[in-house]
Amino acid sequence: MQDLKNKIVLVVGGGSGIGLGIGEAFASEDAKVILSSRTQSSLDAARELPEVGPRFLTHAVDATNREQVAELVDWTEANAGPIDVLVYSAGLNVPNRLFENHDPVQFDEVINVNATGFFNCLQSALPGMRQRKSGLVLNIVSIAGLRNLKLAGVSYCASKFAQSSLGLFGNLEVLDDGVAITNIYPGETNTPLVDKRPTPPPAEQRARMVHPEDIAAMAVAIAKLPPRATVPEIVITPRHMPLN
Repeated sequence: MQDLKNKIVLVVGGGSGIGLGIGEAFASEDAKVILSSRTQSSLDAARELPEVGPRFLTHAVDATNREQVAELVDWTEANAGPIDVLVYSAGLNVPNRLFENHDPVQFDEVINVNATGFFNCLQSALPGMRQRKSGLVLNIVSIAGLRNLKLAGVSYCASKFAQSSLGLFGNLEVLDDGVAITNIYPGETNTPLVDKRPTPPPAEQRARMVHPEDIAAMAVAIAKLPPRATVPEIVITPRHMPLN
């Protein structure tokens, strides 16, 4: 098992939800964690949490902006060191999700955040990993990237299938360079994103969902695997929503 102490972990989409949970889990393993989010306000709010505090570095970035992503990678390497683990957990969905009521502008926004943003991060982070012959990318997708779900919506499903393909293709390309990409497909997860549903779920339904710390435990376990092992894809769902 690999020791994660002092490993450099960059979490894009780390201001809340799954990304923040993964950042906290890696920090508990004494990794050096950089949280990144679109807004500085979400990062400031995260730093106020007692389990986060000042031990995390933070840097705001719009993942859909290629220049900002490239600057984030350069900033991380200058202020923390070469990136060992990249986590892409940025995600967007909208309330109006069906063809009959979906705004084309919002379709573009969802595709850009969920798929293009991941592409931008791969393009900026992979060259250094490949040169060093070491690195792990954890791609937080969704079971909506494995099957179409009406509740998830047209743009979210389309974006997650694209995000999944980017991870799978990238993994095929970089495996021989000592780098691995893992697609993680969470099922229904209790994050702020569920508040974007047309009807937000009640507390009792949220309690039965997968929680960010569940996905975070899986992410850490994958990162601890020896270099001889790789996990191209893995699914985690609530017991009441098995994927079969």
